[in-house]
Amino acid sequence: MGLNKGWISALAGTFFLCVFLVSCEDDLNTTIGEGVIPGEPFISGRAEYDVFAYNRSSVAVQTNRLPLYQVGVYDDPVFGRREAIVTSQIAFQNLQGNPVFGNYSQDLEDLPEASRENDTIPENETVKEVLLYLPYQIVPGSSSDTDGDGVPDELERPEDRDDPNSDQDNDGLTDLEESILGTNPFDPDTDGDGINDADDEATLTNTFANAFALDSIFSRRLINNPNQQLIGEEFTLKVERSTFFLRNLDPNTNFEEAQEYLSNTNIPSFTEGNPLFEGTVTIDNEQIVTFNEDDPDTDENESLTINTELSLPPGVRVALDPQFFQENILDKEGDFELFSQSNLADFIRGLHISIIPNNEDLMILFDLLQANITIIYEFDDFVVDDDNPAGIIEKVEREFTLNFLQNVNNAVSGNAVNTFIDAPLPSDIIGQLDNPTENASRLFLKGGSGTFSELRLFNEDAEIANDIIADIRANDWIINEANLVFNVDRSRLDLNGGTIEPPRLYLFNAENNTPLFNVLAEPANLQSPLDQFLDYDGILERDSEERGIKYTVRITEYLNDIIVRDSTNVPLRLTLTSNVGIGAVQEAEATMGERVDLPLMNTINPLGTVLFGNNVLTEEEDKKLKLQIFYTEID
Repeated sequence: MGLNKGWISALAGTFFLCVFLVSCEDDLNTTIGEGVIPGEPFISGRAEYDVFAYNRSSVAVQTNRLPLYQVGVYDDPVFGRREAIVTSQIAFQNLQGNPVFGNYSQDLEDLPEASRENDTIPENETVKEVLLYLPYQIVPGSSSDTDGDGVPDELERPEDRDDPNSDQDNDGLTDLEESILGTNPFDPDTDGDGINDADDEATLTNTFANAFALDSIFSRRLINNPNQQLIGEEFTLKVERSTFFLRNLDPNTNFEEAQEYLSNTNIPSFTEGNPLFEGTVTIDNEQIVTFNEDDPDTDENESLTINTELSLPPGVRVALDPQFFQENILDKEGDFELFSQSNLADFIRGLHISIIPNNEDLMILFDLLQANITIIYEFDDFVVDDDNPAGIIEKVEREFTLNFLQNVNNAVSGNAVNTFIDAPLPSDIIGQLDNPTENASRLFLKGGSGTFSELRLFNEDAEIANDIIADIRANDWIINEANLVFNVDRSRLDLNGGTIEPPRLYLFNAENNTPLFNVLAEPANLQSPLDQFLDYDGILERDSEERGIKYTVRITEYLNDIIVRDSTNVPLRLTLTSNVGIGAVQEAEATMGERVDLPLMNTINPLGTVLFGNNVLTEEEDKKLKLQIFYTEID
């Protein structure tokens, strides 16, 4: 692809201060404070300053110890294709090694018959089924009643969200009535007995799976329909045994620090044996339900009702190869391989999980803290009771759970690594990366092993910038608000049919990795990440067609620290974020082997965008990156 000359400004060299005083006709510029200090009314104004910014590339990012892991393929129209594979250790639940299957340890079972009690017979534990569970991410609030109409969100279609008296299934009961009764507002005959819910006097409640709005599923097919969730979409899931040993501690630090793994580590090639699963999976947004067992002593058939404690949120649930777990888990009872968690991690070094899209591309984010493997097995149990005083052998079924990652004392235990296989960036983007002396015409932001930007307020030359700061300080302005405005380059994003736009930007201090806002100034809102730190903003502003227009990042306190409190005007780093409330960073590899710190929430984000920089053409002046200062001064 050829270089677009429209992206290169004819202006180069020193960047000058441009200050615009705005007339009092605007709301922001009306006189305030008149009458408070007689004869000295305050006036307000606005000033705009240049911002020096350039693009940088992240060759690889640290991808172990993440909150979410990317699995699948996403084909970004601007930045190209990424394939993501996750490799994770498996772990005993609560990290308790040397597990006992059945009732008795293998040592007791192995005793000669004359030396053991009658009930300690060989139990012949046999795997019946092994189920892998990978939960989808759920849209925050989709399992609650966000509009307060008495009907849970998962029981309302978006078009009926504001009307509790709608009757979605036309069975004669309103959605609110069905919510109270415990019947399904999407099914006129909840219990399937041929009688509409409104006429059925014996409808069992809690017999249907709730549906949820899914999140963190990406595909180019969502570009023109971002609210679509790809329900019913099919993909191929592949699970393989890994022979790559994931160290928990780094030998280069005398095993005192956690081992870091980068996204370009060659892990997926380390496989052994046939896949534990390779087959088709269909995306479903309904709960994975487990029904109660029927109690023969009651008239009610409990097997028709859902066990809410055992039911699971929507997710991938597939059967893995039972023979693998028979040979490597149950048959190893009492052996060295299962004696401890570290022994298990060395014996079964991990599992590779990958997705092959059946239609173009598909990328899903999974939380491995919530994922697990359930081994369902049966064993021989020696039972002595009044009916069988001599004892009989009965088959008993039991479950054993293996986890991936676990939260132990508020710390993640275990190790999992994301491998990113990225297509080369387009040549015109490569040509605008890693030049710290050139003010960029466009800013390219891509999550994960992608691109980010570095900014310097006022000027790239520290002395010139300090002179500008001194001039502002001499004006004795009261700075009411300071904004960085990043306009979206719509022509570039729409060039190849559009892209899924990242909802938020994260700008932070590149020297100490701290945010530019006071995390204590706003209470945390756990309902949705986009509801947090709204004073800081950084949220994508859209037009009537839901296309991105701009991001506004407020840095008022940060600028006041520089102007009023004489803080240093340090370089800033601009990335994407999936949750601005999480500012933790991990190391990434930039060009020439340089290590830089990038946010966790940028690493897990597969999206990308293009913004206008400061060095734009004359006809693009209204789109250029600028620092806006709204101030008050004494007239």
